[in-house]
Amino acid sequence: MANIKETSVIQENKSNAFAACPVTFVMERIGGYWKPIILFNLLTGTKRYHELRKSVPGITEKVLIQQLKQLESDQLVTRISKPVVPPYVTYELSSQGRALRPVLLAMAEWAVGHGGAQSAQFEKQLADFPGEE
Repeated sequence: MANIKETSVIQENKSNAFAACPVTFVMERIGGYWKPIILFNLLTGTKRYHELRKSVPGITEKVLIQQLKQLESDQLVTRISKPVVPPYVTYELSSQGRALRPVLLAMAEWAVGHGGAQSAQFEKQLADFPGEE
């Protein structure tokens, strides 16, 4: 993998945007295709790795592991490992991760209002949106 030149113009622009914009801060943590889906699936509670993999169809093992590690390093997800054979690993939202529920709910509500032909289906799914713990 290529090293990132810390003094590049692109890196300086990213740093400036990151420092000046709270949305950029949030998107650095939850941006991308898979992270919001993983966070949404963990809103219902603690899940073992295989349960999480099944609840996020289409994601590869490699990508799921990468995304979970990033979410854990950003302190949005907590990984709990029990030293047994076979390994018993569970993932749950940290308090910071649970605090993102209103953000994810707002995204879902926006989809209902702006989803076009899919709005009706989104509205039905919104009724099943995970509640507060």
